[in-house]
Amino acid sequence: MSDPYLALQVLMMPKDANGSVLHGNARDAYYLTIFGGVILSYIDQAGAIGARREVVRAGGPPPTLVTVAMNRVEFKRPVLVGDVVRFWTRRVRIGRTSIAVQVSVEAERGPEVLPVTEAEVVYVGVDPDGPERKPRPLLG
Repeated sequence: MSDPYLALQVLMMPKDANGSVLHGNARDAYYLTIFGGVILSYIDQAGAIGARREVVRAGGPPPTLVTVAMNRVEFKRPVLVGDVVRFWTRRVRIGRTSIAVQVSVEAERGPEVLPVTEAEVVYVGVDPDGPERKPRPLLG
């Protein structure tokens, strides 16, 4: 595996939450959790940023990547509105046309930094100009 790379950092906002917040009502605090699909979207973006960086660092040209699989996603803790969420990537493996990256997600919540989610994502390099977007070797 490669060294960890901070691919993305995002402040979670109320628009990203499950449901809506009822102001001043503590029993509805569960509405402050972030929708899992929002986290998945950021995982995909961060993974693509990290994968592109790894291909370039390995000597390839900047690739056009498409997501082909999220092999494993594990939600460990909820993410809350107001958390600063960091998406760290590490290369797992690089093949002829594909690259797999591990994405580790942590939430900064006040003085704490908590591991909240992990995923492995696989991308394939494609020819952006071809009508069929056929796979393209990553390292030339």
